[in-house]
Amino acid sequence: MQLHKLDKTTKKRKRIGRGGSRGGTSGKGHKGQRARSGGGVRPGFEGGQMPLYRRLPKRGFTNIPFKKNVKIISLEALNKHFVDGDSINRDVLVEKGLINIKKGEKGVFLKILGNGILEKNVTITADAFSKAALEAIKAKGGKAILIKES
Repeated sequence: MQLHKLDKTTKKRKRIGRGGSRGGTSGKGHKGQRARSGGGVRPGFEGGQMPLYRRLPKRGFTNIPFKKNVKIISLEALNKHFVDGDSINRDVLVEKGLINIKKGEKGVFLKILGNGILEKNVTITADAFSKAALEAIKAKGGKAILIKES
């Protein structure tokens, strides 16, 4: 495309009610609230009838305010990315890209799972460990440090 034709690539919007092919009502029909300037009703309004969102029963319980944001990592992943004598914690895992903590994410809970085989002597600091993970870490002479919730 040539540069002198670029200004014609966006179509001008149709200005309704300024003369032309839409007729006297400008596509708004005859009279009524929606034909008036500034007219219309809010979303969900049903002409005065009790709206659907108020007719339906409010039931159940949501656990969202109490949900724990748990990030899990397996021994297999730790075995691949770390060497003997390494100290592993949440910050190191984020730095290496093994867990993803989004900006503004609060209350991140780190749990180590016993999937795979750990062949390295490492020190791991986490919020929770599975039984299999604890046994595997201690069997290799490593340390599992539990972060106390305050």
